[in-house]
Amino acid sequence: MDTNELLNRICKAADDKKARDIVTMNMQGVMPSADYFMICSAPTSTQVRAIADSIEDQLHEAGVDFAHKEGYNEGEWILLDYGDVVAHVFRQVNREYYALEELWSAAEIKTFEP
Repeated sequence: MDTNELLNRICKAADDKKARDIVTMNMQGVMPSADYFMICSAPTSTQVRAIADSIEDQLHEAGVDFAHKEGYNEGEWILLDYGDVVAHVFRQVNREYYALEELWSAAEIKTFEP
């Protein structure tokens, strides 16, 4: 699966669980460890975990497994590392606090539209 298809599948899986404000960030030339970030949010920890589960399940069905996962138990900020694409699923208050879009402002940001 190429990087663009991977990114699109991650976005669609998040959208399936009603993730809010899904954006992609092109990290090429900005960060050496990933080509893209997908960032989304939800109002509750339960929904944050449901979004992460959807991403993990749908990609697993497509034969793609994450390399690393962090933050699942807390459900405040779950990171799913798929190598070229890293999914960041935030509880809304934490997304505002950490403001990755501002931190990595050199990256091109696009809003996901299904």
